[in-house]
Amino acid sequence: MTARQAPLTWTTFAAPSRFYALSGALIPWLWAATVLLAAAGLYIGFAIAPTDFQQGDAYRVIFIHVPAAWMSMLIYLVMAFWAAWGWMLNARMASMYARALAPTGAMFTFIALWTGALWGKPTWGTWWVWDARLTSEFILLLLYVGYIALTEAIDDPRRAANAGALLALVGAVNIPIIYFSVRWWNTLHQGSTISMTAAPKMASIMLTAMLLMTFSFWAYSFAVVFTRARAIVLEQESDTDWVKALRR
Repeated sequence: MTARQAPLTWTTFAAPSRFYALSGALIPWLWAATVLLAAAGLYIGFAIAPTDFQQGDAYRVIFIHVPAAWMSMLIYLVMAFWAAWGWMLNARMASMYARALAPTGAMFTFIALWTGALWGKPTWGTWWVWDARLTSEFILLLLYVGYIALTEAIDDPRRAANAGALLALVGAVNIPIIYFSVRWWNTLHQGSTISMTAAPKMASIMLTAMLLMTFSFWAYSFAVVFTRARAIVLEQESDTDWVKALRR
């Protein structure tokens, strides 16, 4: 008679060895979802969606810009959450998640700034203005870079995680500033096109393309972060028996 297997809970895969096995099974599916969703979103956004009567075809950059901007803010909040969780509870896997999230968040922030400049040139007549939304988003990029530099500069993983957590938590105050900047200040940046309390201010075909790209970026983020976290696990757990057995 075999022992009854313990039920799955939200902490089941908190152990590095369990996370490593689960993420390895999920990554191929996440990459497949990324490619399929991105292909559909780009096709609808750049081939099917109509030309905007005010901005012409220049508006199509929003199908990349807006999802990237959303992801840049969301990933930072998730990174700060896991960093704080690891700091307060000395949870190794939580700190590894935070470290794995930072480069992806920085990439999306850079894409949001770059695509915003591509949109700003034909719309505003300039690549960059020190607008409240643009400036606070640029500060977000600096926070990501600062977190990465700080955690990589400290050799001891525990001290690096704690120092990074402090920076991440302090920097989290910038997220509501980014989100509400167009309401709090007189800015060039347009207001939110999609709101939780009002109907979307765009055609349904445009909204479909934007949501497909958003889901694609979500799947991409999970795939890349899981891959990076697996590498961090192998690095920090190199002296454990399960990693040694894995490398045989």
